[in-house]
Amino acid sequence: MTTVLGRPARHAAPSAPTAAPAVVDRRIRTAAEAALCAALVLVTFWWATGGGLSDLGGWASGLTSVGRLTGLLASVLLLVQVLLMARIPLLERAFGQDRLAVIHRIVGFTSFTGMLAHVGLITWGYAAGDLAATPGELWDLTVSYPGMLLAAAGTVCLVLVVVTSVRAARAALRYESWHLLHLYAYLGVGLALPHQLWAGQEFLASTARTVFWWALWALTAAAVLVFRVALPLRRSLRHRLVVTSVVDEGDGCSSVYLAGRHLADLPVRAGQFLTWRFLSGTGWTRAHPYSLSAAPDGRSLRITVKNLGDGSGRVAGLRPGTRALVEGPYGRLTDRARTAGKVALVGAGIGITPMRALAEELTGDVVVLHRFTGSAVFAREFAVLAAERGFGLVPLPGPRRAHDSWLGSGIGGVDDLAALRARVPDVAERETYVCGPEAWTRLVVGTLHAAGVPADRIHTETFGW
Repeated sequence: MTTVLGRPARHAAPSAPTAAPAVVDRRIRTAAEAALCAALVLVTFWWATGGGLSDLGGWASGLTSVGRLTGLLASVLLLVQVLLMARIPLLERAFGQDRLAVIHRIVGFTSFTGMLAHVGLITWGYAAGDLAATPGELWDLTVSYPGMLLAAAGTVCLVLVVVTSVRAARAALRYESWHLLHLYAYLGVGLALPHQLWAGQEFLASTARTVFWWALWALTAAAVLVFRVALPLRRSLRHRLVVTSVVDEGDGCSSVYLAGRHLADLPVRAGQFLTWRFLSGTGWTRAHPYSLSAAPDGRSLRITVKNLGDGSGRVAGLRPGTRALVEGPYGRLTDRARTAGKVALVGAGIGITPMRALAEELTGDVVVLHRFTGSAVFAREFAVLAAERGFGLVPLPGPRRAHDSWLGSGIGGVDDLAALRARVPDVAERETYVCGPEAWTRLVVGTLHAAGVPADRIHTETFGW
């Protein structure tokens, strides 16, 4: 039995969620995956029927042919990775930001590897298969072929993005620095376009191929301009969000309350986050993602931020009247993903903020597992909500008891799976939402899988970038 601060929880009657949004999202994911596969198969077919297979009969021509194929596949994946992070609402709702980021990273590294293979194989083939002559041939191609100097500059930009995307490099960078460097991906992709259109025979061999590539480039550019630039600007101008107050929540956390115009029209749900820029002086251009810590009511918004340095440290000093620019909303930690009548919300540290908002909005049988080391943020609010709404509240205090455990030292000697089942015996029947640090979240998900929770009922959001 779950408890509300030491006493039995009064669970409300389970609400039967509609699975329609989840079904729609699943179909969109399937359609997106099918479209990617179809594009890769199509360009491979065009390569094969355009002499790609027959060219494999010779050493030098074979190198050039395989180089053309890797270039085609890398070009598709390069544009796909931009689309993945273009904040397209349809994909955001279907995949969720965390899942899109993972796919984006995989596609990005794959396209980069293909691009390097394309450059190396093409150059080697043009050098008549003579490896020793390849560096000189690369120089000649770069300075003499149309668009190659721009492509070389684009490659340098993409190398910079890839190097700073490696986990060790990300750990050494501030979020703001990493985010700024990552924008060079757009420049790298844009600089590659002239080379592909001027020198790429696969792009111009037929009307169908030309239309395909121009359409793919145009779709990608339009998605970035509309969803990364125009839509955020429109929402910021329409809603005119302004800080009304800042409240110290303790443990280095501050809640920011904001008001604005037409907030009932802002399509944000409990559990989601927005990317924020506060016009409060130096550093306002640096965007930071912060989740809502209260369910939106159409009149105001609240976010809660922990001072972790850099931009987050400025939040506590915001003054009433400060304007805020927003992008979003993003994230799939909402009831849209819900297919089960019962729900478990698991949050650690400041990752409890979206769970606090969800606890206010969700109906039915809900249990909140609140993991914290020092003082518990929103302890009083959770107690009031639990008493009023009848959901279960399971505090999990104390420092982590081991590096391979996501639970605190007060749990005792049982393993994580046994501890979870003791506190939430029916966890396998619940839709589960998890938010916290990346490594901690992986441990929670592993325990949930071991407890029998289906993978499609586990929804995560992490602090990793």
